[in-house]
Amino acid sequence: MKYQHILTLLLILFIFACGSDSKSKPKSVSTLSSFMDSTSYSLGADLGENLKRQQVEIDYDVFMAGLMDGMETEMVKLDQGQRRAVMASLQKNIREKSKKEGEANLKLADEFLDNNVKENPDIKETPTGLQYRVLTEGNGESPKKTDRVKVHYVGKLMDGSEFDSSIERGEPTEFALNQVIKGWTEGLQLMKVGSKYEFFIHPNIAYGQRARPKIPANSVLIFEVELLDVISKNS
Repeated sequence: MKYQHILTLLLILFIFACGSDSKSKPKSVSTLSSFMDSTSYSLGADLGENLKRQQVEIDYDVFMAGLMDGMETEMVKLDQGQRRAVMASLQKNIREKSKKEGEANLKLADEFLDNNVKENPDIKETPTGLQYRVLTEGNGESPKKTDRVKVHYVGKLMDGSEFDSSIERGEPTEFALNQVIKGWTEGLQLMKVGSKYEFFIHPNIAYGQRARPKIPANSVLIFEVELLDVISKNS
């Protein structure tokens, strides 16, 4: 059975719990001493992150009851048809909520970027809506969109919360410029090796309506990027 299919089945099992107010949690696990431990924890962690990202609350006790009923007994309280109906309703609610949040975030993004360029004369804006500030100007070569580059970066949202950082990981990141979001593809071509820029990227040239881990739908992405090297040139 495919890994993604397993997660889908686990998601169906947890549906029984939607709407409960229980806050009890299962005992935490401090060590993973076997492959079964690691597999169990990985499946649980992935499912938990997915539920958190979609802002779905569950009752842990009911969840575990449903899990045990599904795996070890024939006393499942909802048949497949009922579970499909619950799942369909949940997915509809998630889509509607995501759409509303995305629309609200897009309005906030437009307002933020409009004020950003008006209030900061050192910020420039390109025709696509990409805004950038030069922090340090280098004197090396500039990459083309088909080139592969090496960078250090920190990514934040409008509220200042950090969602990604190569600096925190302790090593630069390498990627092809035509394999990242449009704002990065455009912005990095403005830089020379040795430069450090701050980019303010509109959702339309970032992830748009697609929510990502730690990144809500239609978020402005703010990156501080240092271009370390153009490591391969492609004409």
